Amino acid sequence: MALTPQFLDELRGRTSLSALVGKTTKLTKAGREHKGCCPFHNEKTPSFYVNDDKGFYHCFGCSAHGDAIKWMTDQRGLPFMDAVKELAQAAGMDMPAMDRQSAAKAERAKGLHEVMSDAADWFTEQLNGLPGTDARALLDRRGIKPETARAFGMGFAPDSRGKLKTALKDYGDPMLVESGMLISVEGKDPYDRFRGRLMIPIRDPRGRTIAFGGRVLDGGEPKYLNSPDTPLFDKGRTLYNLDKAAPASRKSGRVLVVEGYMDVIALAQAGFGEAVAPLGTALTEAQLERLWRMVDVPLLCFDGDGAGQKASLRAAHRALPLLAPGRSLAFVTLPQGQDPDDLVRAGGPGAFEALLKTPEQLVDRLWASEVAAEALDTPEQRAGLKRRLHELAEGIADPSVKQQYHAEFKNRFYEHFKPARVPFTPRGERPSGGWKPPAAPVTADAKAFRAIGIDHALAKPILAGLIRHPAEITRHMEVLGSLRLLDGELGRLFETVVDVALEDQKLDSGRLLTILAGSGFKSVASDLLRADTMPFSFTQTVADPARVRSDLDEAIMIMVARPEVDAALAGVNKEEVTLSAAAFERQMALVKEKLALEVRLANLVQSNEDARALGTEGD
Repeated sequence: MALTPQFLDELRGRTSLSALVGKTTKLTKAGREHKGCCPFHNEKTPSFYVNDDKGFYHCFGCSAHGDAIKWMTDQRGLPFMDAVKELAQAAGMDMPAMDRQSAAKAERAKGLHEVMSDAADWFTEQLNGLPGTDARALLDRRGIKPETARAFGMGFAPDSRGKLKTALKDYGDPMLVESGMLISVEGKDPYDRFRGRLMIPIRDPRGRTIAFGGRVLDGGEPKYLNSPDTPLFDKGRTLYNLDKAAPASRKSGRVLVVEGYMDVIALAQAGFGEAVAPLGTALTEAQLERLWRMVDVPLLCFDGDGAGQKASLRAAHRALPLLAPGRSLAFVTLPQGQDPDDLVRAGGPGAFEALLKTPEQLVDRLWASEVAAEALDTPEQRAGLKRRLHELAEGIADPSVKQQYHAEFKNRFYEHFKPARVPFTPRGERPSGGWKPPAAPVTADAKAFRAIGIDHALAKPILAGLIRHPAEITRHMEVLGSLRLLDGELGRLFETVVDVALEDQKLDSGRLLTILAGSGFKSVASDLLRADTMPFSFTQTVADPARVRSDLDEAIMIMVARPEVDAALAGVNKEEVTLSAAAFERQMALVKEKLALEVRLANLVQSNEDARALGTEGD
């Protein structure tokens, strides 16, 4: 059917928005508007306003905004067409005429809805009658109260091949087969699909029964049996209990995803009405999209056994391509061998609520899974981990989220494999070669290093030294994380240099520069390699290899140690220093360490200039 703008405008005009919203949200008159606490986020002071004259609602707290139709889709969780139909019926308006094919499809769907409604009523009668004795006993053992069973429309299918067929014979076998209630086998009469099972209606967002799930009463197989896909029911797009969970999630601000019907029912009975479940399959993209229409970060509460954790990981991988800024998943890990039903019955609602307060984020679940996937003892195994993490991040469609995942995985990789560094201890001479530094710097360049902070002064030359000497990168992976604090293009250049060098252990400077140029870093790399601006041996075009290695070792050690000393000094309580001799001694020791670092850096510059001067005199 065609919904014209004129029809939709008239529908909005005939709908009292305050009356519609007031059915589920308490509103009070405020001049020409109505106000109340926003149903889309938790608040104590009203910031939600409804204006009937203008036909829209608006929240000044969370910016929720819309008209009557949007209210039905966002707050009630209805599909757009269902929202329009419900509003039109309430307003006494006829829906626009459909074409012949659409009309026939709608008429067939109407008939199927009636079949499913009558089947649900018949199953309920059986549960409450003599045939349902064993099914009621099962509910009692599971702790399901009679009022809960009524709220969820639970029923019972007798162990018979034809009792339902007889009860609904007026619809005819073809429609009962199309609805999924009968099984049709060539050469045989159609017979009841569900036999000897506890019956659980599956409803659409409007609360209409569209399918069933059946649970065996004993240890038979399959334990659960769902309706097949029908014109009303697509199991890959349907979530069990969505009709009840959607409004409940508006109040709680969350939606819980569990594995099965009984978990949903048990949680609802315990006060968690915002739970839904997929229908015998892993979460699909369509189901994830439906969940994200309700909240930005659904909570997956799958069983604590191996199968449940594998299902949660499959959901994590399936969600990756669909991630967007602010839109993700989180995971609640249940005790080993327990499902939500077990936990609530054993520990009460408080035990489950406690788990919900500390969910595991999606990035944490993915990282933990990949780290645990195989041993990481060899370079090849660690390279495999890095490749897997890269592929996960590459699977994300949104460029900003993809970039953040790449950065997060790189950060975790470096931190995970970084050996514990020996705490810095000031020393009076270089670690190798027996070289004795002069007592104080004498050149202008050396003095300049005393007057400025060394972080930025060292970050650039060290990066230049790594480009000139890529073989040194793997020797210093445990401390090179410090350079990842560089911002902008230099930060990106550093990450690229490290990545390329780690992938090719035999990479030389020329090959590295070629790769950097192809990656868009030609200009910034060329600026870094200007030898006349960097007073260090490892930044020069020609230098003694032994001195290059020694000086680079020293520079990296100084760069990493300085922030630790500064942080320790900043943490010294000035008042405590004036009162405590021990605190004063600590402060003085740190000051000496800081001065020692500055002297070492100045000496590093001076030694290079001395070496260059000797080389010039020799010429």
